[in-house]
Amino acid sequence: MSTGLIYQYLEARPKSPYRQLFIKGTRIQAESIYRAHINADEPRTAEELAADYGLPLAAVVEAIEYGKSNPPEVTADIAREEAIMAASGQFDPEYKYHPHPRILTPEEWARLLS
Repeated sequence: MSTGLIYQYLEARPKSPYRQLFIKGTRIQAESIYRAHINADEPRTAEELAADYGLPLAAVVEAIEYGKSNPPEVTADIAREEAIMAASGQFDPEYKYHPHPRILTPEEWARLLS
């Protein structure tokens, strides 16, 4: 973890390829809560997000604070996702017309996921 803090509502998921934190007992990434909170088109309050996701308000507030801290594991997760998309051709301008990603070799996957 980036901050060394102990969270009450957030946890790592060791079997997940993502290193960022999740809301405990869910598959919800804390970063997705934060992004919904700061969304430029339709920002959501912590109370609205708690109601939308059926989460305790304190869990949502903790997720937002985690997101505000700009954790390096989130940056690394995003960079890894973008590298996978680039390697599989999903950034190709023609991809939207022919959405068939290039199949990556096991070696490519190993490099991208390390």
